[in-house]
Amino acid sequence: MAVVRFQNVSKSFPHSTSRLLLRHHLVGWFSDGKMQPFFALKNVSFELGHGESLAIIGSNGAGKSTLLSLVAGLAKPNAGTVEVNGRVAALLELGSGFHPDLTGAENLMLNASLLGLDRKTTIRLFDKIVDFSGVDEFINEPLRTFSTGMVMRLAFSVAINTNPDLLLVDEVLAVGDSAFQAKCIEALAEMRRGGRSMLAVSHSAASIESLCDRAIWLDHGEVVMDGEVRAVLEAYEGRSALGAKV
Repeated sequence: MAVVRFQNVSKSFPHSTSRLLLRHHLVGWFSDGKMQPFFALKNVSFELGHGESLAIIGSNGAGKSTLLSLVAGLAKPNAGTVEVNGRVAALLELGSGFHPDLTGAENLMLNASLLGLDRKTTIRLFDKIVDFSGVDEFINEPLRTFSTGMVMRLAFSVAINTNPDLLLVDEVLAVGDSAFQAKCIEALAEMRRGGRSMLAVSHSAASIESLCDRAIWLDHGEVVMDGEVRAVLEAYEGRSALGAKV
């Protein structure tokens, strides 16, 4: 059974009309033509197997984050089916679920609960999470006293230590200094060696190639190529270079 299965998935959003002038609204009301929705994904199909690491690449607006949102359950498709099996930890916007008035320790407990850990397990992992984050000196201080980098490091540490079946990673590998980045990449690699699945979005070709064995190239919501990571990266980079010259 696949960890993730997309079957002919499409996701659309209505165009915003809030800034249209009154005369443009009137034209729309009294005409037969209707504004077409924006399709972030169009008829996308793929499977992610157990222990597989898959990168989603493409330019800004290609539909990468929308795809991760569907996997995370933050959005529903307009057409097709999305199937996810197992526990998911999403590194989409690090620290977005944290509260500035709570301490680092309280935020750690709360975030771990949101990611599916029970209190007993979180207490057992508490010291390991704090040690990995490197914010042990400040863990009992209000989060508002933390720097942005410290919040991101704590959020990453919580997620990576929840032992998920599937980890979603969206442009969060640039957290902290170079030493902590290397620590994060090694932790992700260890997850991969342990047979966990990963779905990653990043503009860093080096990170993608080191962490993933397969890639899907999206362009305007459609799958252009699905295959071995180096082959897909070379095709994408070749297209990008050609576009830059035109």
